[in-house]
Amino acid sequence: MSCGSLQNSIICSVIMKTNFKLHSEYNPAGDQEKAIKSLVKGLKSGDKHQTLLGVTGSGKTFTIANVISEINKSTLVVTHNKTLAAQLAQEFKEFFPENAVHYFVSYYDYYQPEAYVSTSDTYIEKEASINTEVERLRHATTQSLLTRKDVIVVATVSCIYGLGNPIEYEKIHLKIKTGEKISQKSFIRDLISLFFERTNADLEPGKFRVVGNAIEIMPVNEKQNYRIQIEGGKIDSIQKIDPVSQIIMEEKDLYFLFPAKHFITDPAKKEIALKQIEKDLEKQLKVFEKDGKLLEVDRLKRRTRYDLALMREIGYVSGIENYSRYFDQRKEGEAPYTLLDYFSEDFLTVIDESHVAVPQIGGMYAGDRSRKNNLINYGFRLPSAKDNRPLTFDEFSSKIGQTIYTSATPGTYELENSKNITEQIIRPTGLIDPKIIIKPIQQSGEYKGQIQDFIEEAKKNIASGGRVLATTLTKKMAEDLTDYLEERGIKTAYIHSDIGTVERIDIITDFRKGKYDILVGVNLLREGLDMPEVELIGILDADKEGFLRSVTSLIQTIGRAARNVNGRVILYADKITKSIEKAMEETDRRRIIQLKYNKENGITPQTIKKKITSIADQIRSDHEKTVEQLLMVDKELMKKSPKKFIKEKMKRMTEAVKVLDFETAAILRDEIKELEKMLPQPSPSLRGAKRSEATKQSRNSK
Repeated sequence: MSCGSLQNSIICSVIMKTNFKLHSEYNPAGDQEKAIKSLVKGLKSGDKHQTLLGVTGSGKTFTIANVISEINKSTLVVTHNKTLAAQLAQEFKEFFPENAVHYFVSYYDYYQPEAYVSTSDTYIEKEASINTEVERLRHATTQSLLTRKDVIVVATVSCIYGLGNPIEYEKIHLKIKTGEKISQKSFIRDLISLFFERTNADLEPGKFRVVGNAIEIMPVNEKQNYRIQIEGGKIDSIQKIDPVSQIIMEEKDLYFLFPAKHFITDPAKKEIALKQIEKDLEKQLKVFEKDGKLLEVDRLKRRTRYDLALMREIGYVSGIENYSRYFDQRKEGEAPYTLLDYFSEDFLTVIDESHVAVPQIGGMYAGDRSRKNNLINYGFRLPSAKDNRPLTFDEFSSKIGQTIYTSATPGTYELENSKNITEQIIRPTGLIDPKIIIKPIQQSGEYKGQIQDFIEEAKKNIASGGRVLATTLTKKMAEDLTDYLEERGIKTAYIHSDIGTVERIDIITDFRKGKYDILVGVNLLREGLDMPEVELIGILDADKEGFLRSVTSLIQTIGRAARNVNGRVILYADKITKSIEKAMEETDRRRIIQLKYNKENGITPQTIKKKITSIADQIRSDHEKTVEQLLMVDKELMKKSPKKFIKEKMKRMTEAVKVLDFETAAILRDEIKELEKMLPQPSPSLRGAKRSEATKQSRNSK
């Protein structure tokens, strides 16, 4: 969608020219310079598909960042899991601090899709838990794409699932400008039409409240309030305000407010849609009646008429996405709107760890269609439910721009379709692929088996400050191994697909910081995760051929230890499989190339030193910012009577706890700690108060 195709020319007028500015203390080295030139040349020549075959630790992300900087196009980076997406988003944020970098993943912490199991006559209702912070980041993504062009979006396959029509979403935005004539009543009506909810309590994303002549709004894409002051029938001021400290962060003359929901429908189109649903209901009922499916007739009639009644009365019903085709006015079988439709017509696509991501994208449609067919055939949904679906691979391919696939082990699709395949084997750091050691799984004589041997080997690395990874074949094995290691006093954590998005990121960050010495996982420890602190990887049951012990999986797992000069990998196997043999051959080939480069350039390998950051920090950074802003104001206010001022702060903290407002209490607690450091002499401190309370409790217990 180009700027010219947007419905509102006002927003187009504020879009700036695309200008990506790369920030890095390093210059391209090793194979990077050659790879950058090759990929840029291919893009300028119009190549649709290119592959960057880059080994772990060779700086593929840095290479892609340089390509984006030279090409100057908005970019979609697709990867196969949320954890890797978070890491990539953080890296691109560091490379492009002046540009818009966004994280777009599924907003469900838990999702059980609607389904019907005919063999046991079991209907499973949709159940979901939405992460509001991730939903806020999704809105921030779409709004950036509609208002600027210097945007990088790092997304999972969530980007191929249905999202609201971008034309409708953009069309009904609200332009707020100082000096414009407006009444408070009409402004409130406008907010409600944008699906904002009125409240008298504290603001949350997507809500507003009226305070005298002012209206305070919290947009869905931010965690700050906007106070719109109306005086004399005009907008007098637009202020961006911190929701806790109430400090004015910024004064604005113009602000664009987007809808609180992605799925927007024109009222006129809504009635047309509802009438078409009624027609299709009657049509499907006749099909069931003709086939003698009376139970299905009753099911479909009750479900659909109930949904129609709710959609007419309140405009929404659980499962409304199954009617999205009608509201979008799409034809049967036509592709749904997705995140891809929010991009401009000319954008770059990067598919990271493509050997996993490409098959994953290709497999989504068939699984969804099978589940929907069952619901439709047994009268739980109208046939239109099939059009609430992910894109097919062909639809995805037709919507994306020129594409670069990145992987250390590209798949058949990438290799067959890429006109240009660029190898990036050499690591600028001089690091060599890790040593591979084969050890038996089974206990024999004095040898105690793979678990005991792994513990002994891990302790050697832990003693010198290194970190250790262990990969298992199942989630249950990962959990059991973690418990076993913890019982032996080793700080251990596990990650797998049942761990929430933000929690998973936190665990990896804590592992890198040293809170855990060993991290256990299944396949989430393979592709792309950047943990230079890892010195040892133990691949348990390495000779169990299959997806998790294939050539590709083994090479990817081995690569996790390639960022540390002390890196080594132990494959626990009672036999050398073809996958193990080929993985070792490829590792040896890469070692030879790197050793030759090091010798020619006089390079001594050095472990990668990488700042430990997390995109989860972005979600929580508002706390720190609020504390800093309060301190700026309170430093001056406390000068008259410091002790009294801190005492009053402590009182407010206690009051906040009483009403269960723990967020405010935590902010006040951290501010008090900082204020106490400024006191010239001891005062009633937070620590003192805690010690006093602890003493009282101790005496009472005695």
